[in-house]
Amino acid sequence: MALDLQMPVLVVDDYKTMIRIIRNLLKQLGFEDIDDAADGTEALEKMKQRKYGLVISDWNMEPMTGYELLKQVRADADLSKTPFIMVTAESKTENVIAAKKAGVSNYIVKPFNAQTLKGKIEAVFDS
Repeated sequence: MALDLQMPVLVVDDYKTMIRIIRNLLKQLGFEDIDDAADGTEALEKMKQRKYGLVISDWNMEPMTGYELLKQVRADADLSKTPFIMVTAESKTENVIAAKKAGVSNYIVKPFNAQTLKGKIEAVFDS
C-alpha cells in the first residue's frame, strides 16, 4: 500500500501537548487531514464514523488504553485493516511483544522526532 499524504490520520492521546506535537510532526511530513481523540473510546467512535488511513495512538490512556483500542480495532471487521502505530514512553519488551501479538503495525518510543515518525510510517506502508 503506497503512502498517501492526503489520507486522514487519527492521533489518539490523552495529553493535549502530545497531540499538538504529533500533529505538527505530521504536518512537517506533508499530512494535512489530521483528527484527534483524547482516549480509545473517543477514537473508536470516530473510526466508526470515518475511514482513517492511519491511527497513531498513545499506549497509556484512561479509560480505554491504546492497547485496548488496538485490540478492538483488530477485532472489528470494518476497521481491522487500518494501519496502527503505537506510541509509548516505555520500551518494555513485554509491551512491544503484546502490541505485536495484538496486531500493531509499528511502535514508537517517546521522545521521537519527525525523521523517526516518517521512518515508522513509511515502514508501515512499504510492507
